Amino acid sequence: MIIQLSKDKIWFPAPELADEDGLLAIGGDLSAKRLLLAYRNGIFPWFSEGDPILWYAPNERFVLFPEKLKVSSSMHKILRSGSFRITYDQAFTGVINACANSGRKDQEGTWITDTMKSAYIHLYNLGYAHSVEVWENDLLVGGLYGVQINHVFCGESMFSNVSNASKAALISLCQHKTFKLIDCQVYTSHLKSMGADFISLEEYLVFLNDI
Repeated sequence: MIIQLSKDKIWFPAPELADEDGLLAIGGDLSAKRLLLAYRNGIFPWFSEGDPILWYAPNERFVLFPEKLKVSSSMHKILRSGSFRITYDQAFTGVINACANSGRKDQEGTWITDTMKSAYIHLYNLGYAHSVEVWENDLLVGGLYGVQINHVFCGESMFSNVSNASKAALISLCQHKTFKLIDCQVYTSHLKSMGADFISLEEYLVFLNDI
């Protein structure tokens, strides 16, 4: 049974109670306190414009261990060329806006609503959300953003306006930051080719709580 949340009380049912599609609860709000409680328990919001807030906790998590990152020889060459300049937390709003405009493959519209953008920009201002920016000739051409919980980076979305820009962002995140795990949330063949794979929810929660 999917739990209905109210805006008055900030709580979540145990993530193990999610249905087979990962849907755990509906409703509530996107306050910083509720979002952080969600992420600390392996739960994340995912819904479309006009829909109620849906909270997910999939039984399997698609993740990337930085040490298992696969970088192709062509990407090594691109990174060595210096054609991309990488920064961190310098253009969070620009990254999330670009991700919203890009959407996700095979999905109509965008799940990054104005309410979602405001909520994650607030988390960024509080120091919990972070971004990686990829620049080409001082133009923002790629990047990603997500939420940090202890040593886990909970990736939310990425975008690429030129070839390989989002790959450059992910590679930089893995190679230059100290995260033990990158949560990719949703399976893609692109991330699978770079080394991402599934782990159980139980194993994922262990990483989340490893301080």
